[in-house]
Amino acid sequence: MQFDELIPLTGALLNFALAVFVLLQAPRSAVARVYFLLGVSCAIWSYGTFWMFRIGIDSSHYSRALYWARFLQFGVIMIPLTLCHVSFLIAQIPIPKRLCQALYVLHGMLLLSNSSSFVISTVNPVGYAWYAEAGPGFWLLTIVMMPLLNLSVASLVMYRRKLPMQSRRRITPLIVAQTTFVIFGCNDILPILGKFYYDPGHRYQVYPFGSMAVIFYCGIVGYSVLHHQLLEVRVVLNRHIAKAVRVLFLFLTSLCTLLIFWLFRPEAFSPFAFSAALCSVLAGAICAALFFPRLFGEGDEAIERRILGDCFEYQDQVRKFIEGMTWYSDLNVLLDDLHELFIRVLSLESYRVILRDDTQQLFELCRAYPALLPGQLSEIKPKTPIFEYFETTKADYLARDHLYSRSTHIEQCARKQMAALDAHFCFPLSSHGEPLGLLLIGSKPNETVPVTDINLLILLVKNMSLMINQIRLKTQITQAQELDLLGRMSRGMAHDLNNLLTPVWTLLQLSAESHSHTVDEELLPVATLNIKTMRNYIREALFFSENLRPDIQLGRLDMLLVQAIKVGRSNRKEVQVETHTPGEVLVEMDEVLVERLVANIISNAIDASPADGKIRVELLRLAKNENNQDWLRIRISDEGVGICKEDLDRVFAPYFTTKNRGDEGRGFGLGLAICRKIVNLHGGNLSITSQFKKGTTVQVDLPRTHTKIQPNLHPVSL
Repeated sequence: MQFDELIPLTGALLNFALAVFVLLQAPRSAVARVYFLLGVSCAIWSYGTFWMFRIGIDSSHYSRALYWARFLQFGVIMIPLTLCHVSFLIAQIPIPKRLCQALYVLHGMLLLSNSSSFVISTVNPVGYAWYAEAGPGFWLLTIVMMPLLNLSVASLVMYRRKLPMQSRRRITPLIVAQTTFVIFGCNDILPILGKFYYDPGHRYQVYPFGSMAVIFYCGIVGYSVLHHQLLEVRVVLNRHIAKAVRVLFLFLTSLCTLLIFWLFRPEAFSPFAFSAALCSVLAGAICAALFFPRLFGEGDEAIERRILGDCFEYQDQVRKFIEGMTWYSDLNVLLDDLHELFIRVLSLESYRVILRDDTQQLFELCRAYPALLPGQLSEIKPKTPIFEYFETTKADYLARDHLYSRSTHIEQCARKQMAALDAHFCFPLSSHGEPLGLLLIGSKPNETVPVTDINLLILLVKNMSLMINQIRLKTQITQAQELDLLGRMSRGMAHDLNNLLTPVWTLLQLSAESHSHTVDEELLPVATLNIKTMRNYIREALFFSENLRPDIQLGRLDMLLVQAIKVGRSNRKEVQVETHTPGEVLVEMDEVLVERLVANIISNAIDASPADGKIRVELLRLAKNENNQDWLRIRISDEGVGICKEDLDRVFAPYFTTKNRGDEGRGFGLGLAICRKIVNLHGGNLSITSQFKKGTTVQVDLPRTHTKIQPNLHPVSL
């Protein structure tokens, strides 16, 4: 067997093995099933290429060469479609169902016609192997193939841009491998289309590098599956299997290196020398794994741990989770990820998280797997054997089995309670000696929990206790701020309503004491105006305090600005308002709320401007953000009195106003607070810049499409 025959054979075996492995790990996953079809297609292509090299190039082998040429085309026909389909599934890009069905039907028809001369008309020897000659069907396949291959890479690049910065590196190797696969795969079809040389002078003959690209792509996909858990495959390997994977990695690296050297100096390699070199590398790797484990990540080799990822080992997945726990700010999200860690990584049969309710000073079940019915768990009070055990001994955990710890009287009482809770291990959640709750876990299927796992769980519980305490403190601070805001709002409302009610009360008193209509005629307009003002005041206060749900509809923002300007300047002093819009602009928004937002800002700008002032309203298109979202900016500028630096930091505070308290048209300090609330409901941003006595500019940035906020489906009481 020649060395160039070994390359496609290796690619066929690796791709088929990885395809079967992925399918067995997640048989119900759509991306795993499509990748299985892709892997089998790559294996068929590589295996057919192997026989195209293997068969002699004399004319007596023509019929066999034609058979294998058409055999490998079964893989070539399906590779572009399945590669694009897998990429779209990974990138979470929806595919129209009818388009997907049409493409699969088209490729299915090409598969059925592959046995005839429609796809491959004949085969020709090119000196080192046989090559097929394209028929009409292959030209049709080429027209469909090129957009699909380009889309497969472009979809991953777009998906990478949407990911957070720290998550982008997990998709980068796949993009590099897929790009390499596409380039060298297209290189292999050049002779089929009649181009046998890279240059016009016919000095450099086209060589099929696609088989090596298939091996590279397979290796990167395997790395992504194991290390980054792509393709919805979650693999948990123990330490011994992880070492075997590293040995295999070294073996494949050595094989690829030797093949590269062989391409430059084939006469310097004999089959024996090639095999002896591979066996030597493999033997050295096995000895290193057995006798020098530090070479395989047991020590502090950060580079090795980062490249090969001791993430292969489930303990290191737990360590990585613990390191990233400080970024959690929501208890529900933390508990959701803990569920994945306990079930998929640690393979626990059951677990329960019990937390203290500060309101009732009782311990309640927060999460459980398998789920428990209400009342199925016995009540846990602060003064129970389990809490007394941890308070007395300051132990990090309690095991129900005597194998893990020495037995004392208090332990025996605590173990009886653990047996009633159906738990094998119990870990205390506490902060500064104060109990916050318990973590109860069951055993692993068909094995005991190793000491390493117990130590990891101790570390996890300690960090979890800190996070729960921080979330509680954050909640308390938020509640205190809300109470403080409520107090300031109440004081402001009471003061304003009292001033507005004074003329009304005076009118009623005078009307009750005297029948003179003169008094009524003087105070009646004032009382009527004050009643109207109070109604507006109460309406704004109710709007600010309501939990609104915007009615998002597609509408024209440019037309809405014109209408909002009319509302904002009604019955006001004459001020010139200039409007600049880029034409028709469609936006998903609540038109009523956005009109009120712009009208409020226009009204404030008119109040701050002199009688001959000018206000400029602009609608601008912004560049797309990293999530590929279109944004628009509404900029409203005036040349009025401006806002001083001290007041600029407080303009969004409810009931704060810079206008004269005696001005009956001054409002109540809720306008900008309402504007910010409307902008937040639309997922946008509101900013104000101002220079005292030089003018103010208000900018409202809104997304073109509205992202709905999903409700929290797992409420947790703290």
